[in-house]
Amino acid sequence: DNLMESLPAPRNRPGISIKLSALHPRLEINQRARVKKELVPMVFELAEMAEQANLGLTIDAEESDRFELVLDVFETLFKHARFRQWSGLGLAVQAYQKRALPLVHYLIQLAKTYDKVVMLRLVKGAYWDSEIKRAQELGLSSYPVFTRKVSTDISYLACTQVIGNNLQYVYPQFATHNAYTIAAVVEMLKGKGLFELQALHGMGKAVYCALVQENKNNYPVRIYAPVGKHHDLLPYLVRRLLENGANTSFLNRFADQNANINSLITPPTEIISRYPKKAHSKIPLPVHLYGEGRRNSLGLNIHDPQVIAELEKAIQQSHKTKYKAHCLINGKSKGSGKHDVINPADQDDIVGVCHEAETDLVSEAIEQARIGFDILQQLSPNERADILDKAGTLVEKNVSRFLPLLVREAGRCIPDALSEIRETIDYCRYYAQQTRQLFGVNTQLPGPTGEYNELSLHGRGVFACISPWNFPLAIFAGQITAAFAAGNAIIAKPARQTPLTSQQFVELLFEAGVPKQCLHLLLGSGTTVGDAIVRNPHIDGVAFTGSTQTARQIQHHLNENAQALRPLIAETGGQNAMIVDSSALPEQVVKDIIQSGFNSAGQRCSALRVLFIQENILPEVTRLLTGAMDQIRIGDPSAMSTDVGPLISDFARKPILKHITHLQETATLIKQVRLPNDLPNGSYLSPSVFQIDSLDQLTREVFGPVVHLIPFKASKLDDVIDAINQTGYGLTLGIHSRIEKTIRAILAKARVG
Repeated sequence: DNLMESLPAPRNRPGISIKLSALHPRLEINQRARVKKELVPMVFELAEMAEQANLGLTIDAEESDRFELVLDVFETLFKHARFRQWSGLGLAVQAYQKRALPLVHYLIQLAKTYDKVVMLRLVKGAYWDSEIKRAQELGLSSYPVFTRKVSTDISYLACTQVIGNNLQYVYPQFATHNAYTIAAVVEMLKGKGLFELQALHGMGKAVYCALVQENKNNYPVRIYAPVGKHHDLLPYLVRRLLENGANTSFLNRFADQNANINSLITPPTEIISRYPKKAHSKIPLPVHLYGEGRRNSLGLNIHDPQVIAELEKAIQQSHKTKYKAHCLINGKSKGSGKHDVINPADQDDIVGVCHEAETDLVSEAIEQARIGFDILQQLSPNERADILDKAGTLVEKNVSRFLPLLVREAGRCIPDALSEIRETIDYCRYYAQQTRQLFGVNTQLPGPTGEYNELSLHGRGVFACISPWNFPLAIFAGQITAAFAAGNAIIAKPARQTPLTSQQFVELLFEAGVPKQCLHLLLGSGTTVGDAIVRNPHIDGVAFTGSTQTARQIQHHLNENAQALRPLIAETGGQNAMIVDSSALPEQVVKDIIQSGFNSAGQRCSALRVLFIQENILPEVTRLLTGAMDQIRIGDPSAMSTDVGPLISDFARKPILKHITHLQETATLIKQVRLPNDLPNGSYLSPSVFQIDSLDQLTREVFGPVVHLIPFKASKLDDVIDAINQTGYGLTLGIHSRIEKTIRAILAKARVG
């Protein structure tokens, strides 16, 4: 206490640390303008209160994808004339981030520029596993954090050294329970100036008690404690318990009676020298996530403002282009009839023109494909695989070619469009891998002496690939690459609404080496072109994604006048459900409801349609859900700030509007998002949640942003599963439960994919 009292204010008083994500529901880089407008005034007011009370105010660390926003807010306050004489504003710096040292240099330069002191709280970091997983999901080129604990320790000491040389501009607060790190900090800063150490309440007590008893160098120890209600604090405390219980944690190793003292005090620089100078062997870079068999698709860091600016610029540039799409027979443009391709987000925007096929062109394409099938037999499985790998690389290099089309032609929001491009790359590489494994090696079968048996796989002939508009690139590509991998010639028929993206991908496949005689593109409606394709007796099989009704029609046509049974590979929709029991975490449930139910405006065959929630937690979930839905931003998908874009057309919107009108009379409205007044002339629809009595009220799939909520009693879980099963084949099912027995019971009984 005496040490604290001797320090100048506000360092000699209690301080407060705030998390910006706790103050604003959308602390995301794609909401940057909104965050600056809404959050900065709030934090400014808190800073004024802290200054008036002469307290220190630290802006706490967040995940790396929020770094830019956190720095924005900090800079705004630090530079403001209102706080020119106040030295109580601080920022937490995470040493496990690779940009920790550059950030320390930057903060020191900022302090020099404005001739004031910055409070700098140096921590090691608390979101390591999340950072690793997120980088893998996004397919980033590297990790934003160090993959070895010892590297974080070295980063911490490197930051300490720079801070120690600039104490006239920094008041450092070193937060650590590691005795070696504490000793190193004390030794490095001895006699240089003021600093403090920080201990988390309830942890590292033995280390800091010993330190305080030996404290002769005037460095105070501050207790850092969370403040709030039990419900809010529990996740925080559990996370701290987990990280300090990790096998690399100093506290964990210190408590081990069998641990060698030398292992606890070995300098991290010596430890790192024992490791090979390459990536962690058990934490491969995201690109190597799937091992040696295939490369992961490379993603873009959409939390980087520069990346966002480049993507939005590419979309703006595309508005200067009027695209053209033709049928392609042996690689040559054909087609007579034509129609305009309209941007579903802005019907005044004509994206391009499509030249469609007549019936006679369908017969010509199939006849040429039969010739192409014979040509295809000259390619070995490994050659087909090499072509698919090259196609994946070409897609990866042409993001700016496909993304604007996905946004303008299909109304895809930018993050969804990027995910679809990555999915396309994954299809190319996955089927290349499968080709080598399944087709590249003939299998010797056992048999009696003198008899030779061998198993080899071959294509069937000409496959029709009929794809939908909701994933105009990924599903289109997935069908074609699978058919080609298996050694089939292909008739590709994309949805009438999205021909431009399809043609771009077919041309890329030709560039990759697919023989033009083996792949033919037919554009037009399903009722004319699609019908003519599946009725043709020379089609040897069909891959189809779309409605169950259309799949049944295709199945009927394939069985007509057929000399051989012809396969139909159909992916159709259904009443996709989510079951939420009382053990689920409501915040996570709500996040997943919104993502699954409303992403892509609900236009996914796997989207959430029916939400079963146990009655015990229904009030809490609906309270959080209605609040979260207020934060949904509906608008032009070409803007990164948009969460939900348009439906594909007014034709698709009409039956959903009719269904919503029916629900308004027969169900209870939980929440409906209001459409902004300044929307462009597009096919927009409000995301909605209605409570209904039973699954029987739904007679068909509603292909849009409408979630149907059904409460259930814990004792009636079996009835819930029976109701789901009775709807027919289920494409997907979500489970939110933390009870293993419940999860296994659902998995055992539910008939879903």
